[in-house]
Formats: sequence, structure tokens, C-alpha cells
Amino acid sequence: MKNYLLALALAALATPALASGNHAGGHDEKMAVGEPGDKAKVTQTVRVTMKETDDGRMLFTPAVLNVRKGQTVKITIKNAGTVDHEFVLDQEDKILEHKKVMEKFPEMEHADANSIRLPAGQSGEIVWKFTTDGAFKFACLIPGHYEAGMHGDVTVAGK
Repeated sequence: MKNYLLALALAALATPALASGNHAGGHDEKMAVGEPGDKAKVTQTVRVTMKETDDGRMLFTPAVLNVRKGQTVKITIKNAGTVDHEFVLDQEDKILEHKKVMEKFPEMEHADANSIRLPAGQSGEIVWKFTTDGAFKFACLIPGHYEAGMHGDVTVAGK
């Protein structure tokens, strides 16, 4: 019992430190939007660009993605802007929840298969299998970016 209480106390003390540093392991549970995909099963590649505009807007191009349920998609992402941006794919309520956490911990690093943070000029990719039909979101959750317009929609249609 003493060991259990000690472990519980240590876990409670460690939680704030983990929340501010690394987001690794945050999406081990089954996600409504799907799951990490197998590169060998990719059936479509989508190219997404992240950037800022001269008038202060931040955006994804394209801002709408349409895929089929069961499809594995490689999303290649390029940060064509001058500041860091990220691409996070999830349900809208999860995106907004994550946004609130990012406002408290803006330097949070992500190690989730459904997200990537890229410095200016860098590129990366996410390979994703869309297992559920419905409406989902992608967004940059660095504080201020979502409000500047940096979010988009994903529609997953049944087979």
C-alpha cells in the first residue's frame, strides 16, 4: 500500500512537467479519425502547404481534404512560411481541447502519428488510414495561428 501511495504521489508530481514538455503518447487510444497508416498501402498522396500571408492570415492550402473511408493517405506537408507551423489531424472537439492546452504550453512538442510540427522551409509527412466516415479537422495549434485562419476540414466518405 505504501508503494502504491508513493507511486501515485510521484505520478501526480510528474504530470505537470510532462504536460509542458512533450505530448508523446497522447493518442495511443483508438481515434475516431483513424489510425497511423502503412506506407506500403498508400492509395493517394495529398500535398498541403502551410504559410502566412502579407495581411497577417495563416493558412493551409488546400484547406479542404476529401478521402474515402478505409483509404490510406500520405499527406506531405511543407511549411512555406517564415515561422514554425504544425499540422494536427483529429475530431473538431479534440482539436479545440488540444488548442487550449497549447495556449498554456506553447512550446509543447508532439510525438503523435496524427501531427507534425515543422520549422520554416521544412517538409514532412503523415501517413494516415481513415477508418471512420464523417467530418474532421486539421489545424495549427501554435497560439494565435488557429485564430489567424490556420485550420481546415477533412470529409471522409463511406466506400
